[in-house]
Amino acid sequence: MRERDAVVETLHATSLQDGRYHVMAVVEYDGTEYLGFQIQRSGRTVQGEIERALASVTQHPTRIVSAGRTDAGVHAQGQVIHFTARWGHPLLDLQRALNAVLAGDVAVMELCEAPPGFHARYSARSREYVYTIYNGVVRSPLLLRCTYHYPTPLDAEAMDRACAGLLGSHDFFAFGWPPRGENTVRTMLRAGCRRRGNLVYVELEADAFLRSMVRRLVGNLILVGSGALSAQDFVGLLSLRHRRTPAVAVPAQGLCLVRVNY
Repeated sequence: MRERDAVVETLHATSLQDGRYHVMAVVEYDGTEYLGFQIQRSGRTVQGEIERALASVTQHPTRIVSAGRTDAGVHAQGQVIHFTARWGHPLLDLQRALNAVLAGDVAVMELCEAPPGFHARYSARSREYVYTIYNGVVRSPLLLRCTYHYPTPLDAEAMDRACAGLLGSHDFFAFGWPPRGENTVRTMLRAGCRRRGNLVYVELEADAFLRSMVRRLVGNLILVGSGALSAQDFVGLLSLRHRRTPAVAVPAQGLCLVRVNY
């Protein structure tokens, strides 16, 4: 995240402003035990965990805003949040204090003063997701929480060729639901698939994503990789005006929000 990287360099030079900071932070979490990022009336959420930690450290209730509302079981390496904090010490101390009280499956990786007018969601230019498939015959207990086990051999090169048809602006109605409104057009900036040993990675970057969009795309890409669907027919799914695609969404544990670009 180019803007984020530039701002992080000012971390140690941040000055106090009446005890209030407009803060941006990069958060990493294992989403296995959470009902998603967004706070809910009941159940454990990542937002709820972070706001609980902020209240404990600052002694003030604080609402945070995220770049994306990941679903239940989805992970993040580069989730970005912003919030206004009452804090009378350097921001590096706030990062340390938060990590001291947060649950072990959530961590604040970077924290600094946000640029003027910065908004974690609306300032974002694109988001990058990676879906990881463990394509080995025998399941791997160590990879259970962060990959989807698919034992049948996959042709990652065929999947990569199919991904090329996703580039550009398309109506992804068949693959997901808009978080608000009715607009289902999204611009795919980068799409590809690669294999490293038994791990197959589907990498997607777009200006924004629909709910379940990545997981439904991957489910149908797996059909391409297994030979059940041609690359041409996969791209043809974009013309559907219903959501009855050949494959349903793959499980959440293989999905990770890796980066938000500003």
